[in-house]
Amino acid sequence: MSSLNKEPNFANPDDFYEALIDMHAGLSEEQSHKANARLILLLANHIGDLSILRTAMSDALVDL
Repeated sequence: MSSLNKEPNFANPDDFYEALIDMHAGLSEEQSHKANARLILLLANHIGDLSILRTAMSDALVDL
């Protein structure tokens, strides 16, 4: 079984953040939420491991 990689794994994380913000440019709040949901589902499909996805979901709720 694989484990969730929580170590920095981007050559330049600012580039990803900028692309993520740019993805939402000109979208309504509803469209932005839909785009996020679609992105999550696409990435979850790419990962394809439910145990890793469950760990990520659990970790995302920490300190909310």
